[in-house]
Amino acid sequence: MTSYTRLWAPWVRQPRWRPGEASVVGVDISGRHEESGEYLMVAAAVYASVGTTRLRNVEGMGFAVSRNAPTFENAASVIADAVAELPEPPDGPVVAERGEFYEEPEVKVEQFLGPDFKYIESIAERKTVQAAHHAAYAARKLFI
Repeated sequence: MTSYTRLWAPWVRQPRWRPGEASVVGVDISGRHEESGEYLMVAAAVYASVGTTRLRNVEGMGFAVSRNAPTFENAASVIADAVAELPEPPDGPVVAERGEFYEEPEVKVEQFLGPDFKYIESIAERKTVQAAHHAAYAARKLFI
């Protein structure tokens, strides 16, 4: 007689059903202001898999530094450098707050970051950008 082991036990926590996960890269810059006659902009890119309202897993982080004045072009290029520093190329879009790129239209930002750029549309995207904000701020504090 063949014996089969029980594959499901009610006392064992089973994984819950999850809607399809998406991947996004949240970006942020810390240090757009002048201090002691110098600028020190630190950009952070956080690559994460997200659900509808939260981060599920951080896949990687990238950082870049610039001492140039904070113009649109300089901000976009330092963020592009941070995205390029990610350990693996991202599958999803790069997302940012509108103020990060001086309220410029997405089409203009895409010239620097590629066609997969958009401004925040969901709670999970906002939380990814918040993680990038904290990472950029902490990294900048280490440089000062």
